[in-house]
Amino acid sequence: MKMKNSKLLTRKDLMKTFWRSFTMEWAWNYERQMNLGYAYSMVPALRKIYGKNKEKLKDAYKRHLEFYNVTPWLSTFPLGISIAMEEQNELDPDFDAASINNIKVALMGPLSGIGDSFFWGTLRVIATGIGTSLAMQGNILGPILFLLIFNIPAIITRYYGLFIGYNIGSSFIDKVQKTGLMDKLTYGASVLGLAVVGAMVATMVTLKMPLKIGSGAEATTVQKICDGIVPGILPLLFTFFIFWLDKKGWKSQYILLLIAAIGIFGAWSGLLGQ
Repeated sequence: MKMKNSKLLTRKDLMKTFWRSFTMEWAWNYERQMNLGYAYSMVPALRKIYGKNKEKLKDAYKRHLEFYNVTPWLSTFPLGISIAMEEQNELDPDFDAASINNIKVALMGPLSGIGDSFFWGTLRVIATGIGTSLAMQGNILGPILFLLIFNIPAIITRYYGLFIGYNIGSSFIDKVQKTGLMDKLTYGASVLGLAVVGAMVATMVTLKMPLKIGSGAEATTVQKICDGIVPGILPLLFTFFIFWLDKKGWKSQYILLLIAAIGIFGAWSGLLGQ
C-alpha cells in the first residue's frame, strides 16, 4: 500500500510540545526518570496524529511512558524524531512501531554525553565564573548575566532541536524505508540501547561486601573474591534479581522498599558496606 506524503502536524502543534518539554525536569522520578515529562510533551502531537483511534493512541502513550533520561536541553531533538516516527506510524500500515522506542534509547546515551559535557561541564562553568566575579563586587549584573549566559543558548537549542529532529526524522525515515534499511537501523539501535543500559548498570548500581574470610594477613573480603571472578558481578546479579522480581509482577514501590530493607539490614549486620 502506498504511503501518504502529507504531514499531519503544523508548527502550532509542535510549539505545544516545545512548551511542554520544560516539564521534563519537574516530573523527574527515580523509577523511569524523565518518562512522565516526555509522554506529557508528546500528548498534543499524539492526539492530533491518531485522532479518534483510541487503541493506537493508548499504545503510543504506553510507548513514551517507558524509561527515558537525556540532557534536558537536548530533549526536544528526540521528541521531534519521535513525533515524526509516530506520524509515519499512522500514515504507513507497514511501519514497525517498536522502532520508535529503539531510536529513542539509541539517542539517549550519545545526546546525554554531548549535552552534559557542553551545558553542565562548559557553559554552566563559564556562566558561573562571570556571574560570581560580578556578584562578589556587589554588581547586580552578576546573577542576571549568569541566567542569561546559561539559559539563552539552552532555550535556543531546545527550540531548534525540536524542529530539526522532526524534519530530519520524517525525511530520514522515508528514505530508509524506501531503501529497506529500517530493519537494520532498528536492530542496530536496539543493540546500542542495550549497551547503554548495560553501562548504566555498571556505573550506577553499587553493591559491596566487605565481609572478610580468613584471618591475619591472609584474610580477604568477599568483594575481592567476587571481583576476581568477574569485576562488578555483585551489582550485575542484584540487577538481575530486581529484573526477576519485576517479571514476577512485583510493584515498583514494593521493590523499592525491599531494596531499602536490604540496604538497612546489610549496613546493620556488616554484610554490606562502602
